[in-house]
Amino acid sequence: MGWFPLTGAMFSLQISHLWHWAAWLGLLYLLFKVSKVYLMWRDLVASYKPFPGPLCHWLYGNAREFLQVGKDLELVYQWAQSYTYGFPLWFGNFFACLIITHPDYAKTVLSRQDPKDDTAYRFIVPWIGEGLLVSSGQKWFQHRRLITPGFHYDVLKPYVTLMADCTKIMLDKWERLVPSEKPVELFHHVSLMTLDTIMKCAFSYQSNCQTDSDNTYIRAVYELSYLVDHRFRHFLYHNDFIYYLSPQGFHYRRALKVAHEHTDKVIKQRKELLKNEKELDKISQRRHLDFLDILLCAKDENGHGLSDKDLRAEVDTFMFEGHDTTASGISWILYALAKHPKHQEMCREEIKEVLGHRTTVEWEDLGKIPYTTMCIKESLRLYPPVPGIARKLSKPITFCDGRSLPEGSRIILSIYTINRSPSFWRDPEVFDPQRFSVENSADRHPHAFLPFAAGARNCIGQNFAMNEMKVAVALVLQRFQLLPDPDNEPKKIPQIVLRSMNGINVRLRKIEDYGSKALGAESM
Repeated sequence: MGWFPLTGAMFSLQISHLWHWAAWLGLLYLLFKVSKVYLMWRDLVASYKPFPGPLCHWLYGNAREFLQVGKDLELVYQWAQSYTYGFPLWFGNFFACLIITHPDYAKTVLSRQDPKDDTAYRFIVPWIGEGLLVSSGQKWFQHRRLITPGFHYDVLKPYVTLMADCTKIMLDKWERLVPSEKPVELFHHVSLMTLDTIMKCAFSYQSNCQTDSDNTYIRAVYELSYLVDHRFRHFLYHNDFIYYLSPQGFHYRRALKVAHEHTDKVIKQRKELLKNEKELDKISQRRHLDFLDILLCAKDENGHGLSDKDLRAEVDTFMFEGHDTTASGISWILYALAKHPKHQEMCREEIKEVLGHRTTVEWEDLGKIPYTTMCIKESLRLYPPVPGIARKLSKPITFCDGRSLPEGSRIILSIYTINRSPSFWRDPEVFDPQRFSVENSADRHPHAFLPFAAGARNCIGQNFAMNEMKVAVALVLQRFQLLPDPDNEPKKIPQIVLRSMNGINVRLRKIEDYGSKALGAESM
């Protein structure tokens, strides 16, 4: 019996020692983690120290300013007036990025092939996959090479008629809205039109989305754009586990399901169609080649095509990029012309001279409307469809003034601010299409105007987008006079593309002699 107390005491002593050592180990581990975090913070501060920037809070940095939705773009633009080339923004103590606001800095970044920053773009990957927009390295290079033939002159040329047909469906809808004399919210109508266009041009798919009373895919895209932006702004939602348990995570998954089902349906129908027609020349004899034909038939040097996963990623990417960015561009162009009636009328006269009594646009017409093209470019300068792009440096970078950033640093090119750089644009807030005349454009910095980015990773669909914008603007101005809605000025917000918190509203007035012209054209 005497052994039991002694054994118990020894056992208690061992447990006590174990707890003692566990406490020390826990403390050492905590000190290790704290020192690791401190070193990371010190390196981050050292990296961005050469770049002065706006004052930031000791705990949350500049994050609080960006919780004011709708203030982002103007805030960055204001700071850019004080910090010429760029400045760091801090979101907390352990995340910072350099906002680039000058063409010289943009040139340095865009001459490289750094990957997109995964901090921002990873939230969009579940939606559009790792297609051209977010992929990098050898995968990006291989896909870019396989997809480039889809944007050849011979492929783009037949699209112009389809673009015109889709625009006319939208304008016929507007005809019915004119008698009400109420403002028309452009973005919704134009989004349906550009989706209809991309489906017909790139996928030879009749979606009827403009005549359907409710298009679930468009609603899903709106919701996904909002939710991606909302998630980026709220740090807790950066954690996948927390986000997917939240109400926003539920809505995100539901919208993803709708978007992916739409894509899968398009791909499935085309695969069925191509079962017995694998060669592009056979397809081209039956109808115009499109983007999906080229994707499905593309082969690398080893004879391998795109996997099902990569195929859907590229289709999702192009379906979104090919309609939402263009919808933003067209909507803001029409808004700008409504605000500037003198320039609107000059465009209309030019379009009348080119089209005559025709109510459609042909390929040859696109090069004959230089003033309208200048107005489109000036609107893209003031209202870039993609207001910013992010990069993560794959190696150190040294800028033109000798300042450097190490590998792993994050950069955001503020296209919105670069397009307004007072060093290169006199009175940058003024709408002046003459900036893009041949003589005024000749000596301009090649990176002072970046509607489609630049360098190796520039927008592969920029010619498609410019063609569609020209067609849409020409046919709208031929039929309608655009008037501003002074009581409802748009409030710009970057939600992947440039949108407005309260819509982009204009008033429409029918051009009086359009009906007789259209009738005359039909009888010819």
